[in-house]
Amino acid sequence: MKNDFQDRLAVVTGASSGIGLALCTALLQRGARVLSMSRALGGLEPLLQTYAEQLVWLAGDVTVPADLQALRARAAQLGQVDYLVPNAGIAELADGLDMAAFDRQWAVNGAGALNTLGTLRHELAKSASVVFIGTFLTRSTYPGLAAYIASKAALAAQARTLAVEFAPLGVRINMVSPGPTATAIWGTLGLSDEQLEGVADGIAQRLLPGHFLESAAVANVILFQLSQGARGVYGQDWVVDNGFTLS
Repeated sequence: MKNDFQDRLAVVTGASSGIGLALCTALLQRGARVLSMSRALGGLEPLLQTYAEQLVWLAGDVTVPADLQALRARAAQLGQVDYLVPNAGIAELADGLDMAAFDRQWAVNGAGALNTLGTLRHELAKSASVVFIGTFLTRSTYPGLAAYIASKAALAAQARTLAVEFAPLGVRINMVSPGPTATAIWGTLGLSDEQLEGVADGIAQRLLPGHFLESAAVANVILFQLSQGARGVYGQDWVVDNGFTLS
């Protein structure tokens, strides 16, 4: 049965693991063509074997203009972009006044996402849908992650105005903000296994189901934001956090 995604072209960055990988998988399963970009192939390798006719991968970094131009050129070869998810992101623990840490995270989480849209804006189909990735922490706090939170909060502010600016072009822009999700990003924070276990236990106590989200659960919300089912939604930030921000 034909669906919103059948034979449509989606572009996903940060596609090799976590939410990006889950989203690529879900799009491919629904018949979409996916142009993916990440710094390493990672978990995309088996998808390239299974969906050889649908999936294209480019090695690239969203902070490198030449890589974004390569992404644009490949997209132009494949046709108009119906769905864009600038998902690439990083997180690091740092003092809240460490501006170098903010610059590093903004370069990927904020500028990287915005530059991805800017580079591809003329490749977007008239009815295209764009979903940026935020974080539940813009509604909370977490010591050591001030720069990460700030980078995502600034992106959210940009996304709201961009939604208004792109609406006359027929392009919808929204955001999905994942809560605690079982992805590899936790392993990049520089915490020991014991520290990570303690953090996970503390977070899980605030989650209504008592456990972290799966990447696929977040990907499903992104899919709905992209789809015609959400065609009346503009400039919104949907929090998917297993109830963390309710307590």
